[in-house]
Order: sequence, then C-alpha cells, then structure tokens
Amino acid sequence: MAKVTDLVKRVLVGRALRSGQLHEQLLPKRIALPVFASDALSSVAYAPQEILVILSLAGVSFYHFSPWIAAAVVVVMLTVVASYRQNVHAYPSGGGDYEVATVNLGRNAGLTVASALLVDYVLTVAVSVANGVDYVGATIPYVAEHKPAVAIGIVVLLTLVNLRGVRESGLAFAIPTYAFMACVIGMILWGGFRLLFLGEQLTAPTASYEIVAEQTNLTSFAAAFLILRAFSSGCAALTGVEAISNGVPAFRRPKSKNAATTLLMMGLVAVTMFSGIITLGLVSGVKLSEHPAHDILIDGRPAGEDYYQQPIIAQVADAVFGTGSLLFVVISAVTALILFLAANTAFNGFPVLGSILAQDRYLPRQLHTRGDRLAFSNGIVILAAAACLLLWGFKADVSRLLNLYIVGVFVSFTLSQTGMVRHWTRHLRTETDPRVRFQMQRSRVINAFGGVMTGLVLVVVLFTKFLVGAWIVCIAMPVLFLMMKGIRRHYDNVAKELAITDDFDPAMLPSRNHAIVLVSKIHKPTMRALAYARATRPSTLEAVTVGVDANESRALQEEWDRLGIPVPLKILDSPYREITQPVIDYVKTLRRRSPRDVVTVFIPEYVVGRWWEHLLHNQSALRLKARLLFKPGVMVTSVPWQLHSADRISARPEPYAPGSVRRPSYEEVSGDRQVKA
Repeated sequence: MAKVTDLVKRVLVGRALRSGQLHEQLLPKRIALPVFASDALSSVAYAPQEILVILSLAGVSFYHFSPWIAAAVVVVMLTVVASYRQNVHAYPSGGGDYEVATVNLGRNAGLTVASALLVDYVLTVAVSVANGVDYVGATIPYVAEHKPAVAIGIVVLLTLVNLRGVRESGLAFAIPTYAFMACVIGMILWGGFRLLFLGEQLTAPTASYEIVAEQTNLTSFAAAFLILRAFSSGCAALTGVEAISNGVPAFRRPKSKNAATTLLMMGLVAVTMFSGIITLGLVSGVKLSEHPAHDILIDGRPAGEDYYQQPIIAQVADAVFGTGSLLFVVISAVTALILFLAANTAFNGFPVLGSILAQDRYLPRQLHTRGDRLAFSNGIVILAAAACLLLWGFKADVSRLLNLYIVGVFVSFTLSQTGMVRHWTRHLRTETDPRVRFQMQRSRVINAFGGVMTGLVLVVVLFTKFLVGAWIVCIAMPVLFLMMKGIRRHYDNVAKELAITDDFDPAMLPSRNHAIVLVSKIHKPTMRALAYARATRPSTLEAVTVGVDANESRALQEEWDRLGIPVPLKILDSPYREITQPVIDYVKTLRRRSPRDVVTVFIPEYVVGRWWEHLLHNQSALRLKARLLFKPGVMVTSVPWQLHSADRISARPEPYAPGSVRRPSYEEVSGDRQVKA
C-alpha cells in the first residue's frame, strides 16, 4: 500500500529534491514575472468592468465619471508600486508587509498585516478561479451549470502544479501569462490605430442596449457614495502588488534589484492594460449591469434570465477584431486561462508567509517544513482547502466574492507604508552620508504618500463595502489574529515548561523501574515482548492480562505454567468486560505506591501490510497507548511483530512447518535461552 501511495505521489508531484538543490529553484525575472504578477495583471479582466457595473446603478449617464475614477486608480497603483520598490530593497528576506509592520510598528501590527494577507490570498484564489469559470461558461453551458464543482476542480489542478515546485509552476504559467499580455496590449494598440489613424468606429455588441437605472434622482451624497463605491471596486486592480515583496527570496541574485525591476515591469504593464481596456470600452459603447436580466433593455425589452452578459474584455475584443474572429476567440481563451493562473500568485505568497509565521511560532510548525519538491506543501494544501470552501459556500459567484475582496490587502498596504516611514526616520537619525540621506528622504516621501493614499482607499473600501459583504472579512481577520496569538502563547508556555531550570538535576534517576508486559494470549508477539522487557533489566517485571472470561483466564494461566515462562502472570478482574480501564487503574496503583518510581508498559502488537487488514483487527493497543500517554511517570513501549504482509519480500520463513503439532518453548520463541528469571 505504501509503495502504491508513493508511486502516485511521484507521478503527481515529481521526484523528491535534495535540500542542496534549493538554489536551482530560484527564478530569473522572466519567470518571476508570471509567477508573482499574474494576479495583478489578471485583475484588469474584472477591475475596469466593476467600475462600469457599479456606475450603471445610476444609469449610463454616470459612465462619464469612469475616466476620472480610472485615473484615480492608476495614481494609487503607481504610488503603491513605487512604495513597494522601497520595501524590497529595505527588507529582502521575504517577510514583506508582515516583517515591515512587525519591526517598525510592533508585533500586534505585524499580526494584523499577516491576518489581512492570509485572508486576501484565499480570496485571490477564489475570485480569480470563479471569474475564469465565468469566461469558460460563456461558451460551454455545462461549465456554467456546474460552476462551483468546476471551480473546485481547477483549484485542485493548480494545487498539484504548485506542489511540483516554484520553478516548475513558473514554467507552466509563463507562456499563458505572456500570451495574455501580448493579446491584450495588441488589442489595445490595434484598437487605438483603428480609431486614431484609420478613423473607424468601434462598436461593442451592447452599444445599442439601454440600461435601466436602479438609482434615480440621487442626492449629492448618494452620488458621491456611488462614485466612491465604483472607485473601491476598481482598486481590485491593485491586488497582487504585495506578492513580490513577500517572494524576494525566490529571485536569483541580486534578489532585491531583480524583485524591484520585476515590480516596475508589472506596474507599467498593468497600468497600460487597465487604462486601455476601460478607454476602448467607453469608446465602443460597452454596457454592463449588476443585474443584466432586468436592467439591460434590448429593443426596449428586458434582456431576460437567458441573457449572458459578456465580460468587458470579450466585448472590446468583439469591437476591435469582429464577432467570431480567430483573435476574438484567442483573447477570450487566454483571458480565462490567466484568471485561473492568477491564483498562482497566492499559491506562492500564502505558503511563504505561513512559513515565516510558523518560524515565529504564530502558526503550526508544520507550515515551516518544505515538501519533497522544496515547496511549502502544507501551506499550499491549506490555501487550496480554504479557497474551495469559499467557492462552495458562495457558489463561485464573482460579484459576491468581490465584496469580500481588497479589504485585507489595503490594510496591509497602509500598515506597511506607515512602517516604512518609521524605518527611514529611524535610519536618518544615524546616517551622515549626504547622498544616502537624500535617497532615504526620497524613499520616506514616497512611502508617506503611499501610506496616505492607501489609508484613504481603505476607509473608502470599508465605508462602501462593509454592509455588502466586507463585514465577513472584518470578522475573519480578528479571529485569525486571536488564533495566532493563542498559538504563540501555547508554544511559549511549552518552551517555558520544557526549559531546564536551576533546580533540575540531569543526573537524577528514578528510584526503580516497574515493567509490565500486557498479555492477551500466548503467541509470538507476546514472547518477543517478554524477552525484550527482560533484556531492559527492570527492577521488577510481571505480565498482566485482563480477565474478561473466567474459563479463558484459567486456561491462559495453565498454559503459562505449563510452558514454564519465568515471568509471573497477574490476572486483573474485569466484571464489566472492559480492557483498558483495569490496566489504567493498576498502573495508577503502582504509581501511588511509589511516586518516585516509573512504570514501563510493554505492549506487544503485530503489524499488517494491507490497508484492509487493519479493519480486521482490534485496535485496543492504540486506545490503551492513547490513555497511558497522559499518565505522568508512565513509559509506553510498543514491541512490533511484522506479519508477512507487512514485508513480504524480506520476510523469513517460519522456523516450524505449518501444521506442526509441537508448540515452541518460551526460550525457543524468544531466542533468549541464557536469560534467567
């Protein structure tokens, strides 16, 4: 069974890598860009769309605010990119926002950032995959009918790819990411050429449609609120920027320089695509609505439940290249693919952050361990499981999931930039070189501006999204914060309890060692356990059995005496046919009699090789060991006897032929002819 499991693991994950091969997994910039920037680049597939969807609540007339909203998003995006370029130079260890906040603002601020990022990474996977399923569902009805199941299947596939290691996942995702960038930028350039140089008119499929405004005669406050809500939705384009600062250790040397260069390339490409898509969308007359079945009118009539609202990139591609053209199909395909692959940013960021938190004892230590492929496998699996739960719970509905999105990332943005301001201020107090001081002052100004901008966006996001779903994140983050504090408290208490104190004498030995061998019947495992117990030379040794049936107990005692086993047999009475409790009570009696002594319990058990054989045998030994482990001064020793199924290749032949009448003596079975009682 173990060999079959290992074979399946090797096929799915790949051969194990040595620890010394870790340097081979480091990424050049051309691979790091698709690995860490796919989330930020893919957000242009839904961030421009969300701006128009929210504005449509007040009708098409509010679309004229979208260029200003888009410009504000671009300013925030460039500010955040410039700010994080300072971060990767100052903190290249991979702690990212968590390390910056912890070092400069304290542990509580660092844990707040960590809880925000963990939530945001899970939502990144859920939102990206759900949106990608929407694109596929536009052409494959089966996918649209089974969105949650298909989305979960995609997450499982991404998990397997990432378990194969950072480098292999980067190579797998590089081609689709670059294809998406080339297609979208090519579409923007060709659309702009047709408009500016050929003088042609671009017409989206929905250009002639009308939108019924859900909100009419808005007051100034309501209109401002709607515009701010559209701005907060458009800020989804900023998600993923922080991933590079968390993944600096995965870059080749010089790590900080390569990470900063990759961050700049990502920012410039994302801004270009975001601006170009929303511009072409407005020029071509794209119409989008939050409730298209009711609010979109086709020839004066509601579109109806059967109407499928094409995403903004699909409509722009239709306007630029024409309906059904090969380039239209290609852009739709690579957009769906990049949305699936955008989750890879979280699959690289979440495990690294989890490993750092585990190293700081805020998460279970298992998250700090690398798997066979030198990836943080446990963190990858936990991220996938959490994302699958979200997709199932929210039925892979992008609109509902987006309401939970970007709260966490702007919490980390704001605290990180605030921490960087304190970082530069602290270093300026001791720096005397004028050139270095000028660079630090420039960096401080950039980070201060970034902190103010992201703080304002955070207030807007909370104000506009709290009642429509952001409250869930506002609950999840404190829960994670308290959980991590509790884990750290547990580890600290354990370390304190296990630490060697001044009054501890390492040479102090227990007064005596009372050994007990548990016996159910006389067979080879029992004989081996008796021989092993005698070889340890305990102070006292006795065999103990639980008498459930008087006749069986009597027969066991007679057989014991007939074989001449040189260990006394004690029979514990059990009128209620309980096996475990009489043994526990007897051990406790020995401990009360001599508190300074230890009691060693030897448990003979045989080992089977096939999974179904475990179901055919009583697991009383496991239950007994679980109970004894909580008893102070009690040592538990398992003495295994491997059956042929456990090791069929190396199993030695039985010393006696099957069907032999003669039973072996104690000395023959135990191999201990010289040991005396």
